[in-house]
Amino acid sequence: MKPISRASGRSATGAAAYRAGVEVLDARTGLVHDYTRKAGVIHSELILPGGGAANRSAFWNSVEHHHKRGDA
Repeated sequence: MKPISRASGRSATGAAAYRAGVEVLDARTGLVHDYTRKAGVIHSELILPGGGAANRSAFWNSVEHHHKRGDA
């Protein structure tokens, strides 16, 4: 696990898209993080409490929306 600091210009949505090898739209900045051509991702899964599943983009955008501070 690595911390993702917004102060250094990174975002949770971009990091999640990279790790999963998917495309995620960052609602805060309007950027599309597209890592669909990234090789080496065998399996990616978003597991939530209670056994639920969610849209990866919606989940990480809600995380970014919740943490507003630059050092969050």
